[in-house]
Amino acid sequence: MNLPDRINAQWIDTLSDPELLEAEVNLHETFAALDRAEKARRGESYELLRGPEALTGAWMRWSMVSNAARTRGLRVGARR
Repeated sequence: MNLPDRINAQWIDTLSDPELLEAEVNLHETFAALDRAEKARRGESYELLRGPEALTGAWMRWSMVSNAARTRGLRVGARR
């Protein structure tokens, strides 16, 4: 799936349920990898929203899509 640089409600609305779930999985994988790396780097001083822009941006992108999927009544995270 080709994800846009900027995710917004208009783009999300163009997705079918299976496409939305695919985007959620892809974005979660990206966020989770960045999150693990930052946790390893920062240790106990880790704070998600004080992390680097790449991490907070990945969280925001995933969060928007995940919330949209849940709003549609879709089960997210079932394939993890």
